[in-house]
Amino acid sequence: MTATLFRFATAGSVDDGKSTLVGRLLHDSKSILADQWDAITRASEQRGFAGGERVDLALLTDGLRAEREQGITIDVAYRYFATDRRSFILADCPGHVQYTRNMVTGSTTADAVVVLIDVRHGVLEQTRRHLSVVQLLRVPHLIVAVNKIDLVGYDEATFRSVERDVLAVAADLGIDEVSVVPVSALEGDNVVNASEHTPWYDGLPLLDLLETLEVIDEVENTLAPFRLPVQTVIRPQGALAPGLDADAYRDYRAFAGQVASGSVNVGDEVTVLPAGIRTRVAGIDVAGRSLDTAVASQSVALRLSDDVDAARGSVIVAAGEEPELVSELTASLFWLDPRPLQPGSRVLVKYGTATVQALVTTIDGRRDLETLELEPADRLQINDIGTARLKLAAALPLLAYSEHRRAGAFVVIQPQDGATLAAGIVSRAGVETDPANAFTI
Repeated sequence: MTATLFRFATAGSVDDGKSTLVGRLLHDSKSILADQWDAITRASEQRGFAGGERVDLALLTDGLRAEREQGITIDVAYRYFATDRRSFILADCPGHVQYTRNMVTGSTTADAVVVLIDVRHGVLEQTRRHLSVVQLLRVPHLIVAVNKIDLVGYDEATFRSVERDVLAVAADLGIDEVSVVPVSALEGDNVVNASEHTPWYDGLPLLDLLETLEVIDEVENTLAPFRLPVQTVIRPQGALAPGLDADAYRDYRAFAGQVASGSVNVGDEVTVLPAGIRTRVAGIDVAGRSLDTAVASQSVALRLSDDVDAARGSVIVAAGEEPELVSELTASLFWLDPRPLQPGSRVLVKYGTATVQALVTTIDGRRDLETLELEPADRLQINDIGTARLKLAAALPLLAYSEHRRAGAFVVIQPQDGATLAAGIVSRAGVETDPANAFTI
C-alpha cells in the first residue's frame, strides 16, 4: 500500500554527501521557500561558491552553527517535505563515529534508511556500522545511494564493484532486500530525475523509490491486536468549552491516547492492564464528535462501560489478546550517555506512557558491529550497542521488538537529572508476574 506519510533517515560516513543529498531532494522536489533559498545562496557565496551559479545544498539541513563552520552534521536534522504522491519526514543523521548514537534516534521510527557511500571509497567500517544499526532496529527498507558517481565518469564497472560489496555485507548481516542506486547529489543524477549519464542503470531514481515503498509498520499495526496506551484520563467536571451541555458531560470519563495497533469498535470487549479488568467500549470520541471505530495511529478518547482503575501508563487491549505482564526483560541497549552503564545501576524505563523504576542486573556483552557477535563486557560506554537484563519495579505488558517495533521499544532515563541514557529494544520479555518478585527501590 502507498501511505500518505513516509519516514526515512539518511546516514553515511563523513563527507559522503548526506546533507547535500537531502538538500538536492528538497531543491529538485521544489520544497524550498524563496527566503530559504536566498539565505542559502548568500551563505554559499560566503563559503566560496562562485556567483550564485552553485549553492551549497548541505546548508539546508546543517542548521547548527558548529555544523556550518566544520562542514559536518552533528545533530539529527529533521526536515519535512511533500510531493504529489506522499508527505515525508526525513532525518539527516551524523556520519562521525562518535555521533552514531544520533543515527539510532533518527532511525528508530523510520520506514527506510538511505545509507550513502562515496563511490571512490566503497564500503567503510562506518558503512558496516550503519548497516548493522539498520538490521538491529529492523528498519523495513534499506536503500544504499552510491554517491559522487560523476567523479568516476559515471563508470558502470566501478558502481557494480561497490554494489557487490554492499550486497555481500548486507547478506552477512541478514538483510535480505537492498536497493542500490548510483547518484550524484551535487549534479542531481538519479536523485529526483533519472539520469541520462547512467543508461546502464535500469532501476528507479531515489525519490521514486521513496514514493513507492510499502509502509510495513502501517500494515503490521493495522493487522495487530488492538492496543492503546493511556496518556491521560479526561474528566471535565464542569470545565467545559462554550456550547457544550454541562449536564451531559458532568459524569464524563474517558481514557485518551493514540491507538498503537489494531482497531476497536463501540461495543468491543477490552481489558485494562495492569489491573486485568474486562469491560466494553461504550463510546469513542475525537474532538467533540463520536466515532464507531478507531484504528491504528488515531488519537482518541475511549469511554468504557464500567468504572475501572486506570491512569496514565495503563494499557487498554483487545480482550483475549492480553500480553504477559512481565517484571524482567533482556534488551539490546543503544547507549547514548557519556556515563557508562554497569550492573547495579538504577534507572527509569519509559515504555509507552508508563515510567517505572528499574535495576540493571546483568550486562551480557557488547555487540561487535563488524560481525554482530556479542563479546564479553562488564559495562557499556557511549555509542556501544550491548545486551543487558533489567528488573522492573512494576510489571509491564511488554512485547518483543521482533513482534512489534513500537510495543517492543523503550527509553532508559537517568533518575537524578532526567537525561536520556539509552534507546532499548526488548529481545526477550520474561514471564514473571508476581509483584512480590519485583525489586524495591
